[in-house]
Amino acid sequence: MISTSETGKVYNILFLCTGNSARSVLAEAIVDRLGQGRFKGYSAGSHPTGRVNPYALDLLKSLDHPTGELRSKSWDVFAAPGAPQMDFVITVCDNAAGEVCPVWPGQPVTAHWPFRDPAAAGGTEAEKRQVFADVYGQIHRRVDIFVNLPIDALDRLSLQKRLREMGTSPAETA
Repeated sequence: MISTSETGKVYNILFLCTGNSARSVLAEAIVDRLGQGRFKGYSAGSHPTGRVNPYALDLLKSLDHPTGELRSKSWDVFAAPGAPQMDFVITVCDNAAGEVCPVWPGQPVTAHWPFRDPAAAGGTEAEKRQVFADVYGQIHRRVDIFVNLPIDALDRLSLQKRLREMGTSPAETA
């Protein structure tokens, strides 16, 4: 296989959730940081809320993630002509995983990594922020493992299997 260092290829990863307001947006920002130019994160939703959750934005800003480009958008944006071609499509909520997704050009590797919905958390302000921080940590751990996989050395089936296995392990230890 040709390595990304030889080709300069950047792997595009689309994270999907129903509302595209919290988990998928967190994952997009985390990939952009941990991917160090080898990976580009995107996010979208089947029924986008139209806004990024303020707790997600506050958390990302507090951790020095760029947030100016983050927005809640439909997954149709990435199935349209001229959209970036995805190498990976990962659902991060059970609702989106059960929906009929658009046909993605290029047949990307797909997986489901379920995470608790921090936007649905109740409690005090501090408790809600803690749930967002916990989910951020879980996503961060999975993405860190993902971006450090020897992608260039794995065939498509092995890569698909590894990504799906990551989604079945507890998010706290993935």
